[in-house]
Amino acid sequence: MSFVSTEFIVFALIVIPLYFLVAQRWRLIVLLVASYVFYAGWRAPYLLLIVFSTLVDYLAALGIHRRPQEQASRRRLLLFCSIAANLGVLIVFKYFNLFSAAASDVAGILGIPHEARLLHVALPVGISFYTFQSMAYTIDVYRGRLPACQNLGTFALYVAFFPQLVAGPIERATNMLPQFVRKLAVDYDRIVDGLRLVLWGLFKKLVIADRLAIYVDAVYSDLQSHSGLSLIVATLFSRFKSTATLAVIPT
Repeated sequence: MSFVSTEFIVFALIVIPLYFLVAQRWRLIVLLVASYVFYAGWRAPYLLLIVFSTLVDYLAALGIHRRPQEQASRRRLLLFCSIAANLGVLIVFKYFNLFSAAASDVAGILGIPHEARLLHVALPVGISFYTFQSMAYTIDVYRGRLPACQNLGTFALYVAFFPQLVAGPIERATNMLPQFVRKLAVDYDRIVDGLRLVLWGLFKKLVIADRLAIYVDAVYSDLQSHSGLSLIVATLFSRFKSTATLAVIPT
């Protein structure tokens, strides 16, 4: 489900009013279910990866928080488990094929027979964002920057919050977690400000980024036919395009 699609507009028009209509105790559940439904729209089985990261870091942070500083070795072990689990998932799905191909190339140079083993799986959308965000929370708890979140649902929403799940930015728990438990009422000024940010982001995405993409794709698809200046301009446009694309999500 793309942020600039009709499906997302309909999705948002259902979720946002529902959030304000239900009682305060149900609001986090509405957002969490909506976030999981949103991600399942890409590839439902990959929800298991988000749930895995959520459970690992929730339990690791609780364990770290409940152990005094004197039990440094156990605290470090829990932190290592969190980092290893998150980076392990990221490496397997995002970098395994790259490392395997590189190892095969090195083996070929050394004259060692080796065939690269590739994983033929789709890259989970937003995996870098939610794994690093979840892992950063555990690190913050380990460093004493915030206490461990006691509510699993609240922490699960922090990891899977749909407005920044697939395109970031990576948010710190110290900034996001307090917002989920804050009582909010319908505020006309906030609605206008939010819609203004959304419309400005859509303009930057559809009018600026998508237009720059035409030139960037044309150059990068035929590098041999373009000069150094064209490559420099395409690279700069690519950077501007990425920035404008992220701007569609108000932060």
